[in-house]
Amino acid sequence: MTLSVMFEIAMLVSSVCGVLVAIWLLWRAGKQSDLQALAGFAIMMAIWCFGHVVMFQGFERVGIYMILANPLMPTFFLHFAILFVNSGTAKEPMLDRLYKMVPWFYLTSFAVVLQSWWIGAGDAISTPYTKAFFVFTHAGLWNLVYTVFIGVLAHGVLMFGWYRHAGNKKRSILAMCGVGAWGLLLATSFVFPSFGISWFPYPMLLLPTYLLLLVYAVVRYQILSVNAFANRALLWFAMMMVLLCVIAVISVVSGRIGLQALSNVPSWQLWLYSLLILVVAALVYQPLSRLVARLIYPGASLNETVLDTWSSQLKEVKEWSELVEVGECLLSKQIRHKVAIQLQSLTTADEDKTNALALRISRSDSGWHFVLVGWNDASPGMRLTAEVFASLFSTSCGLLERSLALAAAERKRLDEQHLVELGSLSAAMAHELRNPLNIIAMASYDAPVETRQHIQTQLKRADRLVSDMLVYSGGLSLQFSATPLRALVASIVAQSNTEGVEYELNIDDSIELEADPQRLQQVFINLIDNALSFLRNTPEGKLCIKAEQQTQQVVIQVHNNGPSIDASLQDVLFQPFVSKRAGGSGLGLAIVRRIVDAHGGTIRHRVDTAWPVTFELILPRYSASSHLGKPAHDTE
Repeated sequence: MTLSVMFEIAMLVSSVCGVLVAIWLLWRAGKQSDLQALAGFAIMMAIWCFGHVVMFQGFERVGIYMILANPLMPTFFLHFAILFVNSGTAKEPMLDRLYKMVPWFYLTSFAVVLQSWWIGAGDAISTPYTKAFFVFTHAGLWNLVYTVFIGVLAHGVLMFGWYRHAGNKKRSILAMCGVGAWGLLLATSFVFPSFGISWFPYPMLLLPTYLLLLVYAVVRYQILSVNAFANRALLWFAMMMVLLCVIAVISVVSGRIGLQALSNVPSWQLWLYSLLILVVAALVYQPLSRLVARLIYPGASLNETVLDTWSSQLKEVKEWSELVEVGECLLSKQIRHKVAIQLQSLTTADEDKTNALALRISRSDSGWHFVLVGWNDASPGMRLTAEVFASLFSTSCGLLERSLALAAAERKRLDEQHLVELGSLSAAMAHELRNPLNIIAMASYDAPVETRQHIQTQLKRADRLVSDMLVYSGGLSLQFSATPLRALVASIVAQSNTEGVEYELNIDDSIELEADPQRLQQVFINLIDNALSFLRNTPEGKLCIKAEQQTQQVVIQVHNNGPSIDASLQDVLFQPFVSKRAGGSGLGLAIVRRIVDAHGGTIRHRVDTAWPVTFELILPRYSASSHLGKPAHDTE
């Protein structure tokens, strides 16, 4: 292969790389203007390199025009440098003014290109190594000087950014400057023929590496997949070098033992040489892989053992707080830096802590997702570790969610089964208890009056207890109908023993809700009877029941000025067999809550009103299965 062919292949490869890199950058750029400008630089470099290929194919004039467009290449790079540097803490009025001048730089560059075409700023000459090579004419030196000036200005902007920025952006700028020096070294040989220096431009054969290294220096801290590609590319390059060295050694050895040509090599020897190469490759693969991984991802040491440890420990947790605690411990230990895991939500204050590393784990309709927060200045190795762990942690969140849901469903099933068994037991007990109670009631008629009254009181108490057990343990079957609230409550109060108790009904006659009147009556019987049992022994006892109709619900408050409820009973007030009332069954409020829940409402005890005791019920105006819907005109 001649040097001319090698040069042509190198320029063609550079051109293809430029087009592919530009397409990739535009695909990944999204709304990032800096990467879009870098894509323009890659396209212009592809055009410049392809101009040499066109000249080699005999289209000298077209190739010259393409090469003379080189002022646009540093102009795109200047545009990129301004956008890349003028962000974050390095924002400067000077860079803002320079950015406003970018259209003028493009316009000037186009003008220089058009002038270069007009005056014939380039020509083609033959050299000892190539049949057609580009040179600048005397009139075209202005094109070269302008191109160099824009390139120097772009790198000056980068150096200013290196001075102002810190962290990963500072390291990226330093890498870009190093790659720029490499590109300058490669491109210098391009102008040698223009100054009469007859020397083959060997450095330009490595020109494809310049663009790839430049893009990698820019995006290695922004797009983690680039590091994975670089990891594989560097590994295969190292393996190719090793294979070349082995083949070279074999060639030397084979020459010394008389193997003059490959065609004369016996088949068993070729097999032996191939086996030797494969063995050497297998031996050096793992060491080279670890070395390359440390170069690309310094500080990352992920392996199957680490992943298995993470997976097993995350699977063992049984609740959310424990999952977050274990996750923070595992990741912090792995990267040797404190990491916070924020489940479902993240406060603005946490987002502003630039020095804090965090994983934000959230739940959406499509599953669990993660976002790295505060990792912009972390090394690629740390970010890789965080992304792998966050992906595993998100999976563990889904597993824990399903596990808790299954456990809740199993508890609900057991509770329902328990209620069925309790209902059957209660029905049997009621049947067995009421027969002897009836016998006792009939036998008490012959007893003295005082004794008979005492027996009747205790029999009523026992009958009430049996009735409450049947209501609480049995299934609730609701029959919804339009129920006037004031009429229902007034009838219950009228039938109650309110002697010595002042009561007030603050319920509008128009308030009506869709409910089961029998069950709702039981709710108010329990609440009113419970209140009256305390108010009869209270001087100036007062009972107040008020209701307020809202758009979709009715809020009912039952107040009384009896003794306040102990704070120790607040959390268990609506649980069964909890009562401070003498002779009470402890099921009254539990039954109330069960009926209210069946209606789709809520009940709570409030301590923030002007009354010592307040129970607040919130009931929907319409049942969930109502076919009537909301009336056309709603009065409040």
